Amino acid sequence: QVQLVESGGGSVQSGGSLRLSCAASEIIFRISDMGWYRQAPGNERNMVAQVTFGGTTIYADSVKGRFTISRDSAKNTVYLQMNNLKPEDTAVYYCNARRRIFGKEYSSWGQGTQVTVSS
Repeated sequence: QVQLVESGGGSVQSGGSLRLSCAASEIIFRISDMGWYRQAPGNERNMVAQVTFGGTTIYADSVKGRFTISRDSAKNTVYLQMNNLKPEDTAVYYCNARRRIFGKEYSSWGQGTQVTVSS
């Protein structure tokens, strides 16, 4: 069973910053595209940012210029630096590892970490 361990959530005021971390096993980290998703109450889970195993990054329009995703191969960890946070960023944030093995796609999720931004 793939284990993704998240940390770094919390409560901040509007304009503040947080950094989320997600640690994975080495083999999973090396072959996976890593991403962060978020889900607010009553809403669907949506992609926030992704970084492929090759280093290409993708961001949701709502976070471009404010959030930065990065991966540290030495620590098998993906980070989400969140700056200039807004109340609408409030959600549970989930780490995701997606990989394709012999043509079949696998996706694993972390347990989620709460981010709350107050105005």
